[in-house]
Amino acid sequence: MAWTPLTGTAHSIALEVLLDGPLPRSELARRLDLSAGTLTRLSKPLLDSGLLQEIGEAPDPVTGRPTRPMDVDERSHLFVGVKLTATTVHVVLTSLRANVLRSAEADLPDRTPAAVTATVVDLVRSVAGGCTDSLRAVGVSLGGLVGEHGHVLNASFLGWQDVPLGPVLEAELDLPVVVDNDLLSFTRAEQWFGSARRCGHFAVLTIGEGLGYGLVVRDEVLDRPDAGVGLLGHYPLLPGGPMCPAGHLGCADSLLTVAAVESRASTGLRRAVGYEEVLDLATAGDPVARRVVDDSARGLGVLVAAVANLTMPEMVILSGEGIRLAVVGEEALHRAIGEHRSPFATPIDLVVQPTGFTEWARGAAVTAIRTFVLGHRR
Repeated sequence: MAWTPLTGTAHSIALEVLLDGPLPRSELARRLDLSAGTLTRLSKPLLDSGLLQEIGEAPDPVTGRPTRPMDVDERSHLFVGVKLTATTVHVVLTSLRANVLRSAEADLPDRTPAAVTATVVDLVRSVAGGCTDSLRAVGVSLGGLVGEHGHVLNASFLGWQDVPLGPVLEAELDLPVVVDNDLLSFTRAEQWFGSARRCGHFAVLTIGEGLGYGLVVRDEVLDRPDAGVGLLGHYPLLPGGPMCPAGHLGCADSLLTVAAVESRASTGLRRAVGYEEVLDLATAGDPVARRVVDDSARGLGVLVAAVANLTMPEMVILSGEGIRLAVVGEEALHRAIGEHRSPFATPIDLVVQPTGFTEWARGAAVTAIRTFVLGHRR
């Protein structure tokens, strides 16, 4: 099935059913302020195309008369999401509602565009085996700047500049491919199918190998050219704190990344320690690890408070592969938030959400799903 751009009310009908279906026609008409006749006329092309379907029969909650609710056929429209890291490719096959059906991963033989493309193509074909007739699109996410038509303008972790990843993959797979910044894809997934579903104004902060920041305002993900630059990486958190690779003292990069936590703990303990070991030691009461974790968690609290103060979101989601820091350092995190927020400010709806690379790949699939449903291509 080709890309099907939806606009206006047709867009709204499809989105309501996708996010909340199955829905009876009377409920759809109420939500969208449509007459029964208008709803029937606008939904017919969606039903004819197979994007929506009528299922079963149930009493209408308003009239009590029998009705056939509308829903999406999840398994008739499948998508693949791909997350690229510096060393691995993570791939998932999802339904139309981003439920993960299969997953796979593979190490990269090297970081050249040819090697990455070949690995992605092999994994996509592997997870989609037997489902190719239902496969609609592929989404790819990576850390970096992505321009129009799937061109990767810069991805420093891969050593790439101006790589036409989208067009190359489309030619190889004979499928529509959308390429996106990984944090933006993750934010889109939270907006449609995650913790922020039906929340029109929220922020996402991720910590791991790097720092990510996404913002949704009035139901729109703020997708600016600078979204892949890592704007919060050097936000000052601890005056006189440790130094980051760019020479800044006490910035977010120097306190919150996996490498920063490992480096500070290794210096204090006078031996090399990994991230998870630092968190385990802090939990067990080791004073060096405890100090490292609490300093970092305090810095994270300052960052959360700054985002909340400046953008006033309804919700802040903390995630990423390094987010266990917020769990082990919970007390320091919340103390810092309180110290940097007005006592009269609305309490922050803070969601701490552990995640792995499967969820990042799922985010890429959601970008493809959104493009399929709404017709918004980069």
